[in-house]
Amino acid sequence: MEKLYPYFPLSKSVRPGDLKSLLLSILIYVVADIVLGVVAGILGKIPLVGLLVGLAAGLLGLYFLIGIVVSIIKFAAK
Repeated sequence: MEKLYPYFPLSKSVRPGDLKSLLLSILIYVVADIVLGVVAGILGKIPLVGLLVGLAAGLLGLYFLIGIVVSIIKFAAK
């Protein structure tokens, strides 16, 4: 698990048993994903750019999801 923290620095800031740090981490990931979705939706109307932005948004959405899971695992660790 320690090997994932360089890739998910926001999840590294979650302290085990600290609900406030967990909720803050999840909130930041969710807000970033919403903003990315809006930008991808706007740029999705451009034919070639829309395809590339959609692919990047999908990959970043997966990154945000994994970040949330890493945060929850670190919160539950003792």
